[in-house]
Amino acid sequence: MRTALLQSSGRPGSTVENLKVLDEAAGRAAAAGAGLLLTPEMFLTGYAIGDDIARLAEPADGDCADAIAEIATSHGLAIAYGYPERAGETVFNSAQLISADGTRLANYRKTHLFGCFERDHFTPGERQVVQAEIDGVRVGILICYDVEFPENVRAHALAGTDLLVVPTAQMHPFQFVAESMIPVRAFENQMYVAYVNRVGPEGKFEFVGLSTLAGPDGIARTRAGRGEDLVLADVDPAFLAASRENNPYLRDRRPGLYGSLVRHPLNRPFVSVQGVRTP
Repeated sequence: MRTALLQSSGRPGSTVENLKVLDEAAGRAAAAGAGLLLTPEMFLTGYAIGDDIARLAEPADGDCADAIAEIATSHGLAIAYGYPERAGETVFNSAQLISADGTRLANYRKTHLFGCFERDHFTPGERQVVQAEIDGVRVGILICYDVEFPENVRAHALAGTDLLVVPTAQMHPFQFVAESMIPVRAFENQMYVAYVNRVGPEGKFEFVGLSTLAGPDGIARTRAGRGEDLVLADVDPAFLAASRENNPYLRDRRPGLYGSLVRHPLNRPFVSVQGVRTP
């Protein structure tokens, strides 16, 4: 499945303009043979827009979702996009996947909020693994900071995710996440990981770009630079199956040893190792 990564911050504060940017990118992606187009975190509205987040937030089945479904059907490709989701009085940082026929396949709410800005504007989601199938590929969704917690990605691996899509708003000076962590996450969990970033200055943030799609061998199939871009790479189920057969990570796990991972680090017991009392 050819996958397109739209590296862009769009037009912060304007859903109308961002839908135009998305429509134009979908046309280019479809012309290049893509079956799936991915956008960054909060692409629909912009990220650093303060109280406009609540004003522009929409339900998962709102008007903008309908507009994106029309874009998907008109160009014949699935679209995963980041947006602020309103559910009653609650606002989530969400990503939704819409199929090439306009069906809403999956909606994910970011579970790990980064910094005071996000905690001031969003409520964290509670569902760790959200998946849907596109052309025989099991697609899972995380958002930005979520992927930096290895437990989240491992949960997807154990649930059979083939392609993990990660809309992100990765800022300076954390570019090592795109450069180093994402290929490692793909390798250690035996999946493809598509990490799609915003770019350039926005409010007090400087987004670093470097969107990438990494394979289960830990090698980036494509990588954008620091400017606006549309990059493409293929997700190959046959290569993934062969890689999983040859890589023993998931088979060699010993879950019985990992109980301490769910305990709060400040409450871990002390143990003696060669006379040294260590946590």
